[in-house]
Amino acid sequence: MTIQWFPGHMTRARRQIEAKLSLIDLAIELLDARLPLSSRNPMIGDILRDKPRLILLNKSDLADPEMTKKWIDYFRSEGHTAIETDSSGGRGMKEISIQAKALLQEKIDRQISKGMNPRAVRALIVGIPNVGKSTLINRLAGKSIAETGDRPGVTKGQQWIKVGKEMELLDTPGILWPKFEDQNVGMKLAVTGAIKEDVLNVEEITFFAVKYFAEHYWHRLSERFDLGERPDAFDDADEIVRIMEVVGRKRGCLMSGGRVDLQKASILFLRELRAGKMGRFSLEEPF
Repeated sequence: MTIQWFPGHMTRARRQIEAKLSLIDLAIELLDARLPLSSRNPMIGDILRDKPRLILLNKSDLADPEMTKKWIDYFRSEGHTAIETDSSGGRGMKEISIQAKALLQEKIDRQISKGMNPRAVRALIVGIPNVGKSTLINRLAGKSIAETGDRPGVTKGQQWIKVGKEMELLDTPGILWPKFEDQNVGMKLAVTGAIKEDVLNVEEITFFAVKYFAEHYWHRLSERFDLGERPDAFDDADEIVRIMEVVGRKRGCLMSGGRVDLQKASILFLRELRAGKMGRFSLEEPF
């Protein structure tokens, strides 16, 4: 299955971002802590050019904490400022303004040396769909301003939002890129909900997730669905089907004759996975 999703509003969003670059001081790039590289739009570097950038590994409450630490170290080794955040729970919010000011300290010092009062930091919020941009903005602003949702493509336009007296944020729609060179990237994004399910084969996405969990987090699967000992052959599609049939029976996804409705079981599996009911996990690790 080839996964592609590049709605027209994303093309417009890129143009709008480029048009506003002269107004911003830095970019705040949100990545999904569960898949930082796969959730990093390869076009962002070209779009942002030489603007200072603060990387947030968001949804860290859902990610494997040990793997998140490795990713923080990885980005810092690449010369980037990176912190882990949980926009839903509020963790890491104070650190954002601290690190943003640190990135702009030279500019702020120059303004002060000229007798100017530094104005509020203007930051652009960028990231792929469903990575938590609007939730982050609402958390920083202390009120519900940006529209949120548990599906990609909620934000359709741009808006400036004040965060106290020290920061102004420009929200933008999530931008995916036209073509996934590595289809595993598309699969990972689909597992976490960054791509709308109505353009996907849900069973294939779920089979990918089951195979990954069976290889890396078997104890989570086994505890959740009472699967017993870990089998050996996860490249065997029949074994993955067997696991999904167990899942379907546990969740009552049955059709006439007692057969398991694999599509319904797949949808329920992904919902539980995304809701964190199978514990914290990461889908990739640094090179």
